[in-house]
Amino acid sequence: MDIWELDKLILFLLFVIPGFISIKTYQIVFPGTVRAASDQIVDAIAYSSINYAILFYPITLVEGKELRDYSSFCYYLFYVFVFLLAPILWVILLKYIRTRNVFQKNAPHPTEKPWDFVFAQRREYWVKVTLKNGTVLGGKYASKSFTSSSPSEQEIYLEESWVLSEKGGFLKKKDRSEGVLITSGEISFLEFRNIRG
Repeated sequence: MDIWELDKLILFLLFVIPGFISIKTYQIVFPGTVRAASDQIVDAIAYSSINYAILFYPITLVEGKELRDYSSFCYYLFYVFVFLLAPILWVILLKYIRTRNVFQKNAPHPTEKPWDFVFAQRREYWVKVTLKNGTVLGGKYASKSFTSSSPSEQEIYLEESWVLSEKGGFLKKKDRSEGVLITSGEISFLEFRNIRG
């Protein structure tokens, strides 16, 4: 049996590609542990099957009405939706459901790490970073700032570095500062303050 025969290759792609699209979309929406693609083939086939199960009725309607003969453009457009767009939409729908308070009462939040949860909200903060050596750095986390996400190590770039008072207040932006980049090995903990407070 040759797996590279055209009919077997098409069948393989039909039952793997939509699932891989769902998996990769999920990894973008919910950063976390990344597994090797070879470890995800069974999951990809399962997710593809779920995709086809959900769209079974529309597929039977399209195939039953001979849409291909009526409008080949609409026919192929429908299958672009089935193979490429629907797997993305299911993940977006899943994110919406899993982040609702009603669902949270009975299941864990899908975001694995608090670091990703806090920074995924894209809010602006005054941030105090306490390093492992006891040094405290202060800065502004806003639209030009950046943080890494899982599975990468936790790093943060604050777009403005600020001088802190002895009591930990934010006094003024450091002259000619273009921000500060802090790597994960140095960070002990972070403190956030409302930027409008």
